[in-house]
Amino acid sequence: MPARILILDAVATNRIVLKVKMQAAQFAVDVCANRAEAERAIAENRPDQILLNLNCADADNHDFCKDLRNATNTAAVAIIALGTPDTAKARFAALDAGADDVMPRPINDTLLLARIRNLLRVRSAGQELVLRESTSRALGFEEACRSFEVPANVAFVTPIPDMHAKMTNALSHDFGRPVCVITPDAALAAKALPQTPDLLIVDATAVPQNERALFGLVSDLRSRAATRLSGQLIITPADEPEITALFLDLGADDAVSADASPAEIALRAKALIARKQQTDALRATVRSGLHAAITDPLTGLYNRRYLEPHLARLAEQAVASGHGFAVMMLDIDHFKAVNDAYGHAAGDRVLVQAADRLRENMRAIDLVARVGGEEFFIAMPRTSVRQAKLAADRLRRTIHNTLFDVGEAHAPIHVTISVGVAVSDQDGLDAFPLTKLCDCADKALYVAKSAGRNQVAMGKSAA
Repeated sequence: MPARILILDAVATNRIVLKVKMQAAQFAVDVCANRAEAERAIAENRPDQILLNLNCADADNHDFCKDLRNATNTAAVAIIALGTPDTAKARFAALDAGADDVMPRPINDTLLLARIRNLLRVRSAGQELVLRESTSRALGFEEACRSFEVPANVAFVTPIPDMHAKMTNALSHDFGRPVCVITPDAALAAKALPQTPDLLIVDATAVPQNERALFGLVSDLRSRAATRLSGQLIITPADEPEITALFLDLGADDAVSADASPAEIALRAKALIARKQQTDALRATVRSGLHAAITDPLTGLYNRRYLEPHLARLAEQAVASGHGFAVMMLDIDHFKAVNDAYGHAAGDRVLVQAADRLRENMRAIDLVARVGGEEFFIAMPRTSVRQAKLAADRLRRTIHNTLFDVGEAHAPIHVTISVGVAVSDQDGLDAFPLTKLCDCADKALYVAKSAGRNQVAMGKSAA
């Protein structure tokens, strides 16, 4: 489905020309002559982007721009202000009203389309994160934390650091933290960069004869781990719209002409920083939601949802490497009696302490999961029968030999576990399917319990 563009301009000729250009670029287009028409169009088909003439004589579209930016249903819609006088004051007023970019007439078609593509990419990425975050909330995970605002980490990348001392000093004052001034080579090597920079301001004016290197710099910064998620604001040569368009198409977040005022650059920079910090918060929510989906909330161990694909990967590795692996089923003995005698809060304490001991006594490459009320599962790659038996008995002694705290109202108690172990053969799982291996461990656990509990039993596959 093509992106939808809303054009608001009181001048009929402007509307017709823009509509033809947008349709030629394969966008769906709505055209409006005034605010009332625009509001009806937005209500019927919310646009992906708005091209707004702020210089209409019979309407204050600056107020409309502010209202669009503050309204819930249009807050995320990109706005490009058209027709503003080509002055620092007019551009600043448009950006301050909420426009994402400003383009005075005559409008350069190449730059306009590049900016539209740029803002659509930003919107698409933001929508995906918002969707995932809303799904996390629907599943019961926490909303994104509204952290205290902190000064941003900003780096000014220029081949001639001394050239922009006045600007960087002004920006440092606006941001409440010194702007780090570094060369392109240092930025690519991640030397002297602020830790995870929120914004990189790249000077693309100092060496105009080396434009190709500057284009490569923008792409390289986007590909490096230290700067991949950092915002990019490119300062481009004045009166070079084609160069500006290329930077936007290469992945820059915003571009500003070299003749822009420090106030305009600061305003654009703050908008990019706010967007980056919001995206970081959404991304963190998605990560925490995914983590919550695969972990047990009580013990912090992985749950069955994570265990199943992990075992599948482990089986693939075992077949490829020819090294066997072991699985264990562990069950806390007489756990119901603990709940009945001391209460469910005490039972939860026992589960948490047991989980901690199991985790602390296994290797980093081993997986410890909680798969039921008092049942745990351990997977051990590259493990022989002897090693598995020693590890299982070590875990049994660790649980048995140290008392468990069940709360201040009761004395510590003894707890024991029963363990069933199964080990694949040295040829991996070619002759012993994964499901059969797990069933073997489960049957061995039953044998250990039948033998009096506080036992380790080896499955027949380990014979």
